[in-house]
Parts: sequence; C-alpha cells; structure tokens
Amino acid sequence: MENNKKQLTTWRVISVILCVALIVVSVCWILSANSNNANTASRSVTDKTAMSTGSDPLSLWNDNAKLKTELTSYVKSVTKEGADYIPAEDRIAVFDFDGTLFNETDPYYFDHMIYLYRVTEDPTYKDKASDFEKSVADRIKNVYENGVEDDALPVDHGKAVATAFAGMTHEEFYNYVGEFMKQPMPSYDGMNRGDGFYKPMLQVIDYLEANGFTVYIVSGTDDIICRGLIKNSSLLNIPMEQIIGSKQSVVGTAQGDKAGLDYTLKDDKVVLGDEFYMKNLKMNKVSNIIEKIGKQPVLSFGNSSGDGSMDNYTIHNNKYKTGCYMLCCDDTERENGSASKADKMVKMCQENGWTPVSMKDDWKTIYGNGVTYKGKK
Repeated sequence: MENNKKQLTTWRVISVILCVALIVVSVCWILSANSNNANTASRSVTDKTAMSTGSDPLSLWNDNAKLKTELTSYVKSVTKEGADYIPAEDRIAVFDFDGTLFNETDPYYFDHMIYLYRVTEDPTYKDKASDFEKSVADRIKNVYENGVEDDALPVDHGKAVATAFAGMTHEEFYNYVGEFMKQPMPSYDGMNRGDGFYKPMLQVIDYLEANGFTVYIVSGTDDIICRGLIKNSSLLNIPMEQIIGSKQSVVGTAQGDKAGLDYTLKDDKVVLGDEFYMKNLKMNKVSNIIEKIGKQPVLSFGNSSGDGSMDNYTIHNNKYKTGCYMLCCDDTERENGSASKADKMVKMCQENGWTPVSMKDDWKTIYGNGVTYKGKK
C-alpha cells in the first residue's frame, strides 16, 4: 500500500514537471515565432524605406537633375509642420504611364502592340477578327511607319480593343497580358515586353510612397491593359483601384442585348463587353481624377500634350504647394528617343511652368544593367 502511494506521488510529480516543461517550450516557440514575424515585417518595410529614404533615395538620378533637387526639397517642405505642410491624406501624386513610367514605343505603344498581336498573329483569334479590327491594325502601322496623321485613331483603337477582347473575364484578360509580356522587346537586348519600366521613375514612386504620398496611375491606355501589365510585373506594385485608364463596358454572360439598367446579375460570370466608353486623354484625365480620386493632386508626372490638362489641373488653383514634371524623350543611345519631340516638350514646359526631365542628361540608367538598345531600324 505504501509503495503504491509512493509510485502515485512520483507519477504526479513527473506529470507536473512534464506539463511545466511543455508550457515553457510552447511559450518560447510562440515568442520566437512572433519575433521572426516581426523581423520579417520589419524587413519588408525597412528595405523599401531604406531604398526610398536612405542617403540617396534617387540614386539613379544625376545630382544636377532638376527633378532630384526640386522634388527632394519639395517633399521635405510638405512633410514637416510649417507653411507648406500637406496632410498625408492630401498627398496625391498622379503619373501618366506610357512614356512616363514605361517604354512608350517599341515600335508602337504597348496597347497597340498587344492589339496588333491579337488581330494579326494570335492563332485563336486572327481568323475571327472583323474588317473594322483589321482596318484599325493597318491604320496603327500606317501612323508609325509612314507618319500619317490619324486623329480618329485613339477612339477607334479603343473600340477595336473592346470588340477584340470581348467575352473574356478580367482574370483571363490579365493572364493574356501576362503571356504577351513574355515576348522579347524587338529593339532591345536583355529585355522582354513586360520589363520596360523606367527604373529612375520607379525610384520616384518609392520615394513618394515612403513619405506618405498616394500614387495613382492615370493613363490613356485602357485600364484593363495597365492593370494586367502591373499585376503581372514584380517591378511596380500599385493597387488596382489606383490605376485609372480608358474604359470599356463590363457585362454579365447572360445579359444579352439588355442594357445595364434592365439586367440583374445572377450567377453568370462578369466579362469584358464590346463597347468603348472613354479615351482617358487631355480633359478626360481631369474628369476621371475628379470622379475616381475626388481630390486635386499636388504632384503630376507626364510626357505628352495628352497629360497637359492633368498637369495644369494639378498646379493651378491649388491650396497646396505643387509640382509638375514632364519627361523628354531625348536619349537616342539607350532609348528609342526623338530629339525633335523632346525639343517640343521642353518648349511646352517653358510655356506652362512645368519642369522638364531629360532622359539623356538626368538618368544614370533607364532599364538597368544588361539591357541595350539596338537602335532604329
């Protein structure tokens, strides 16, 4: 009897020790996991902040570049308490896309190239392309190859994009864009179509975001094309809701010919429709900014006259300190540039109070190491 009591006591002691040990191990494991998670989160934030707010957040810009000196001074003045202070919720920066953040023409705009591929090369669609879609493809080539003026092309191209991709879900379309991005850039060695982001401009975005700015893409390209390109890229991370572009209709697969007000979506899929609504250029950019953002930007970045209304809306009649920067495509050694176009943009900057950005003189690199421009053919 006495032995049984001793054994029972011994087992109780062992059980208590084991429970205590298990608790200690569990607590240590939890603390360690939390520490690792905190370190991981800290690294993700710190890495980006270090890149954007370190000793030289615009390290790919030459020191004498106007944008570098002006923008860093501007950001310091509007992010600290004082006469120029801008609350974080009002630090809105808008960027055009093609020619401002991304290679504009190789040999045509990205949205023109993906459209041409769809209508003239895609084995799943080229035989289905309508006469109108084929004629738009011919007109695109005529503009670039023969210098023909075609003022109706931007809207007609939008209409043709809508019909050529109608019926795809958004994810199907984004995947289509992702596959097209894998094709090599014709005029460059070491770069695919989806890699054509201007690295110095990506630094500008990182720098602004690290200082409390919200960045919007406001492009003449269809928003679904911009979103597909950015969604499939590791170089630029902008939320879908902050990408504003030209618009086409969206319908339910069972909607048929019914108008949106006459149809209630049930369990059918939502797909791209075949109607084109708005080309997001010139004053339409201002309309979309007011509709989608609801606030006047304080910084604007562009590269063409199609951005002029957005630029002037930003810098005029604004209660905050503002800035506008326009890229000039003057680099013909590293980029498919044009001195005459660049000269026109410099003149526009002088007339409108915008700051010109020289790709040739202001940037240490355009696409990074390993990418070379083959030159005009």
